[in-house]
Amino acid sequence: MRILFLTPGTGSFYCGTCLRDNALATALRKQGHDALMIPLYLPTTLDEENVSPEAPLFYGGVNSYLQQKSKLFRKTPRWIDKLFDSPAMLKVAAGRAGSTQPEDLGDMTLSMLRGEDGNQAKELDRLIEWLKTDGKADVICLSNALLMGMVRRIKRETGAFVAVTLQGEDSFLDGLPEPERSQSWETLAERAQEADAFIAPSRYYADVMAERCQLPKERVHVVPNGILLDGYPTEPRKSLPSPPVIGFLSRMCPPKGLHTLVDAYLKVKKKILDAKLCVIGTQTDFDVPYVEGLQAKIASEGYAADVSWHPNVSREEKVRLLQTLSVLSVPATYGESFGLYVIEAMAAGIPVIQPYQAAFPEIIDATQGGVLYELDTPHQLATTIETLLGDPNNVRDRGEAGRRAVFANYSVEKMAEGVMQVFTGKSAKELERELVS
Repeated sequence: MRILFLTPGTGSFYCGTCLRDNALATALRKQGHDALMIPLYLPTTLDEENVSPEAPLFYGGVNSYLQQKSKLFRKTPRWIDKLFDSPAMLKVAAGRAGSTQPEDLGDMTLSMLRGEDGNQAKELDRLIEWLKTDGKADVICLSNALLMGMVRRIKRETGAFVAVTLQGEDSFLDGLPEPERSQSWETLAERAQEADAFIAPSRYYADVMAERCQLPKERVHVVPNGILLDGYPTEPRKSLPSPPVIGFLSRMCPPKGLHTLVDAYLKVKKKILDAKLCVIGTQTDFDVPYVEGLQAKIASEGYAADVSWHPNVSREEKVRLLQTLSVLSVPATYGESFGLYVIEAMAAGIPVIQPYQAAFPEIIDATQGGVLYELDTPHQLATTIETLLGDPNNVRDRGEAGRRAVFANYSVEKMAEGVMQVFTGKSAKELERELVS
């Protein structure tokens, strides 16, 4: 079966969606399918080998922006468009990718959701032309619901099965200014009726998007995210770090709650004097002032030497650093649809401490690989960290429970089996029999 994943790239920093789609396509290839990841807007930035490095890029970021802002660029010939799709121009655009905020993208988001009726119709024409020739596929999977404007023409002109994965669109759309916010939700709900299937990474988020897109719940399938487990420990931890190390793994930005963890850490230091803090994750140029403010706050308390910062590390370095932690917390400030960092930490045998909201209770209940705290405040987080660190046996037990659960149920291979069942309506055993024969 030929499967295409249409995935927006960032061009300059790691993105969980790109990492997930690339790992998923790689796993599907190993299972015998012809899977490709096709970048949109900007090239993908990955910490693993790119499954389709020669794939063409569509909806080039510069062209899509110019077509939004000027009628002239909606009619330019392809040879001119190619100039703006050049690596040099996309590199310039990638340098600003980390600064894009929902409040600045209302008109373009609505235009993209309108598909053939939007300002980027010329880009859709080019994509469809490729899908009908070199890009013929049995299944086309859109990596998020903001691409829903493509579905109508893809289905009509290619006959492919079209699936849409859901992950975090609600917080982005809710951040748009009015009237684009309401218009985008209305357009999304209308266009959602045309897709063949939806895949959410958690029951929490499946229910959220089924309600907001006015979809029957049975049309939204739950397939938890999975990760490549190569390099993660296959045996229980033999000892815990001394002194204890509190970790963070995500983009270093306000929505991921790094400031909450820093404030909690400063409180923990009053009781656990030798505690360390290790911050790992993506950092763009636009995150630097935020991070520098947190570093200054830590320094003013005299703890700068106890905190280490590891921006934009390789996959190998990320896995290594995770194994140096005692616990990990990413106190996200919005309704996280899953949180890939949760299972990455658990895979390393590290228990997580997460707020009692969004998908976190569901994941903790399924894995027993961490604890939850009720009130999303630095004080409550600090108290929970202190309680868990004060019980080394609990740290070990929850870390090992999480590691076992991830290896059993949250591998990229397990995720690939789940999405194939959605794409085909067949069980894993039926698919295996077909591939063998």
